Amino acid sequence: MKEHKIEIRVSYADTDQMDVVYYANYFVWFERGRIEYLRALGLSYKEMEKQNLILPVMEASCSYKAPAHFDDLVIVKTTIKELGRSSIGFIYEVVNKESGQLLAIGETRHPFINRDRKIVRIPEEIRKKLEVQ
Repeated sequence: MKEHKIEIRVSYADTDQMDVVYYANYFVWFERGRIEYLRALGLSYKEMEKQNLILPVMEASCSYKAPAHFDDLVIVKTTIKELGRSSIGFIYEVVNKESGQLLAIGETRHPFINRDRKIVRIPEEIRKKLEVQ
């Protein structure tokens, strides 16, 4: 799987006083895209946490191209950018479903850590699913 897509309807709570989606909400959408991408690969984030694996955000960026507004339907496209021995990076594109206009491009990077906050190698069974993409 090269890319995974989710649709999100912009809620009133997503917008700010200027009638556009508040900038930080894009990072919430990135998280939703990432979680659903992993789920589509057969990797439940909840199950990984039960196995003592956590993926905190180590780096995050977003470049805003055009505003999204209340009631817009947006598509969040998620792709794995890089897969290291103990980390993973994702790329996100947010587009307006109706117009196809690019709204934002973002990236996040995540180390694999355990509950003791020690960096660990990606377990082989997880790596195999991630490499299929």
